Amino acid sequence: MNADTTGPHAGPHAVVVGGGITGLAAAHRLLAAGARVTLLEAGGRLGGKLLAGEIAGAPVDLGAESLLARRPEAVALAEAVGLGDRLQAPGTTTASVWSRGRLVPMPKGHVMGVPGDPGAVAGLLSEEGLRRIGRDAELPPTEVGDDTAIGAYVAERMGHEVVDRLVEPLLGGVYAGDAYRISMKAAVPALFEAARRHPTLTAAVRAVQAAAAVPDDVAGAATGLGGAAFAGLSGGIGTLPGAVADAVRAAGGTILTGAPATALLRDGTGWRVVTPERTLDADAVVLAAPAPVAARLLGGPAPEAAALLGEIAYASMALVTLAFRRADLSELPGSGFLVPPVDGHTIKASTFSSQKWRWVGEAAPELFVLRTSVGRHGEDTWLHRDDEDLVAASLKDLGAAAGLAARPVATTVTRWTDGLPQYPVGHLDRVARARAALAALPGLRLAGAAYDGVGIPACVASAHRAADAVADEIIATPETGHPGAGHSS
Repeated sequence: MNADTTGPHAGPHAVVVGGGITGLAAAHRLLAAGARVTLLEAGGRLGGKLLAGEIAGAPVDLGAESLLARRPEAVALAEAVGLGDRLQAPGTTTASVWSRGRLVPMPKGHVMGVPGDPGAVAGLLSEEGLRRIGRDAELPPTEVGDDTAIGAYVAERMGHEVVDRLVEPLLGGVYAGDAYRISMKAAVPALFEAARRHPTLTAAVRAVQAAAAVPDDVAGAATGLGGAAFAGLSGGIGTLPGAVADAVRAAGGTILTGAPATALLRDGTGWRVVTPERTLDADAVVLAAPAPVAARLLGGPAPEAAALLGEIAYASMALVTLAFRRADLSELPGSGFLVPPVDGHTIKASTFSSQKWRWVGEAAPELFVLRTSVGRHGEDTWLHRDDEDLVAASLKDLGAAAGLAARPVATTVTRWTDGLPQYPVGHLDRVARARAALAALPGLRLAGAAYDGVGIPACVASAHRAADAVADEIIATPETGHPGAGHSS
């Protein structure tokens, strides 16, 4: 094959492998720094787990539906690519927990389900469960060490009921994982650090709550969303990748879909990225593909890093989106509900999209759109069932939880196979060791949900760090004419 070094501009060439939001954000950042950029996406579309779609003519998100607005990175990216006026706070954030056969309003006053006061969860836990929380103050301090599983730690301090009824469903919505295996250091770092400083978990939770207390007017000024913790986009979060891709192309970047990277080779001081159709010479490479893809590509140049990345596990899940005639439904409460896995139901959560997002209701006022999620790490039996079975199971659980008896006018099932990386105890150490193993290879960085957090802002931040690092190495500065001096992030 011939090396392909074409591009709209002269200058250092960076190749980004992966066309999800991480890769797109990295490409956008590299172009702004002055690099010539080629982005390779193995599949036929961009966006990764962000996917806009429609059901019965109504626009919907068929993947991630919101972003954490109190982190600035994703909001700033949306604004930078012209979507600032489409950012929208949820129409309601009043959620419930379907626990022991009834919908209970989601308690307030907790950190990822861990309460700072037993009274905060009085409507959800049993009297024995509430008394067990109170014992936290009587227990000697628990050593958290370098890392610990959040479920195991909370159960030891406050009892299993807190974990099973609150921590599990909340973390499950983020990681589709098992709270008794998920790293507290990785998943809830503020609580982990507080637990190292305070003698009780209750005191640690209160310290985190105090540190996070931001007046609504300050938070609103920072995000433009009135202090909302989360935000969506009118038309769907799934429209963000397309807008970033348009900005990348407008800035001179090249985006190739259906172009899997099949090999990564060190070539003198640079790199060669091989695809079935071409070979790209690159001064730098950002690997923004899932960890198994990165591991395969690093097998030659960085076998130690490849082995470490190959250990990262992924969970699969499915989203079942349902559209009903609004006239057929009785009122449903709030924005939806979470489901504790301990109760043995099929669905893990349901979002009432038409109530949570104003843009859904405004686009299809005669319809009511909701969705359910099915599956988590180690529990993928249901994902091998037919779409009709997933729809039927969702309707059964919706009927039991919320009294929904209507039949949908349209349904769609979206399967995210190996879509969510898992963060077990030791995950951050594994990632750090993988990155250390790459340190001797200039112009090569990892970025994405497998490493620095699974949320959209975390992915964007990971992309920016990787892009800034390689830009420092390959882009000459006006002050010195040499790479690496004075580049700012």
